[in-house]
Amino acid sequence: MTSQKLKEIFPTILKWIVICVLTGIFSGSASAFFLVSLEFVTQFRIHNHWIIWFLPIGGLLIGLMYYYWGESVVKGNNLLLEEYEKPKKVIPFKMAPLVLFGTLVTHLFGGSAGREGTAVQMGGAIADQFTRIFKLDNSERKILIILGISAGFASVFGTPLAGAIFALEVLYFSKINFKSLILSFLVAYIAYFTVEFWKVKHTHYSIPVVPEFNFNNLFYSIIIGLLAGFAAFLFARSTHFWSSLFSKNIKYPPLRPFIGGIFLAIAIAGLGFTKFSGLGVPSIVDSFSNANPWYDFLLKILFTGFTLGAGFKGGEVTPLFFVGATLGSALSVILPMPIALLAGMGFVAVFSGATHTPIACTVMGIELFGLQPGLFIALACLIAYFSSGSVGIYKSQIVRGAKYKLYQKFTKKELEHL
Repeated sequence: MTSQKLKEIFPTILKWIVICVLTGIFSGSASAFFLVSLEFVTQFRIHNHWIIWFLPIGGLLIGLMYYYWGESVVKGNNLLLEEYEKPKKVIPFKMAPLVLFGTLVTHLFGGSAGREGTAVQMGGAIADQFTRIFKLDNSERKILIILGISAGFASVFGTPLAGAIFALEVLYFSKINFKSLILSFLVAYIAYFTVEFWKVKHTHYSIPVVPEFNFNNLFYSIIIGLLAGFAAFLFARSTHFWSSLFSKNIKYPPLRPFIGGIFLAIAIAGLGFTKFSGLGVPSIVDSFSNANPWYDFLLKILFTGFTLGAGFKGGEVTPLFFVGATLGSALSVILPMPIALLAGMGFVAVFSGATHTPIACTVMGIELFGLQPGLFIALACLIAYFSSGSVGIYKSQIVRGAKYKLYQKFTKKELEHL
């Protein structure tokens, strides 16, 4: 590259480095604040179970807040996907504080939800503000949305490689250019190290024993992948079913989480299903060493689908981890494989099926559990991806690639019509 050419592109390189640094620091700091706040409200709920009875009031507060101030951002992650596919207008910054507050309220009062959606939406809203500052066009806006998703995901889970790949894969690889690839990794690591700088800790998991990859274990891994794909299918369909049911039968949106909150409070506080409130991280950790009842993963699907479908805020990914880990743990009773390996495979495989992102989920599994179980994890993620159906947790996600071609070949229909 000549010195003249370098001088011409230097301002562009500098611009994107500045954007990555600012997006990574701001998104990482937002995630750090969110994680600390989330831990605080979770611990408060655990030590004060009576607060779960106020879940309907929390739901009404969230419903009113979004109805009067957040109509333009109520689509959440789907808005990011839509703006990437067909850019129209800059994502309002208010998406970040609204989803932050809504998620904390959901978890404070015991709703079953996750955290990835919150971090991704905060990252996307923060990143897209640079459209105006740097006067970016629509093609450059697409890169900003990738950066926001990457920074949010990497910082909230402590998995920068998976975060960078997830942002690219969930938006479909073929439309990603080399510049997006480099910048996605750069911002993911900046966001990750920002959370580290704030000394916020992530949950650690381990798979201490990994058996030989032989024919029998290959067969068992395929079974895990198929069941994980089925669980992902149920999870996605459950969330969409409850959302549709509430929308059709309760016309005034703020009442949806209020009424939903009544049923959730009765089930969680009244009937004792507290295990399925919040993130469920203790249950996830426990599943790596103790076999769970076979029905735990189904109940988590039910509670999370109902919570999010009613209009409460939060993500889906940590509940997906719960579903996958408890499913794998339960299977340890009948499959002769180490319980931690089964839980770990389910952990990422259900996530893979529900988001159509097998590569990111495989990388995440390796980041979380190490390289040794990588082959088992990759196989489970791949099988779950192909067996989870055409509908994922994100309605606006454009499903293409290998799954699209396979489903078209066997059904002779467009994937979105399945």
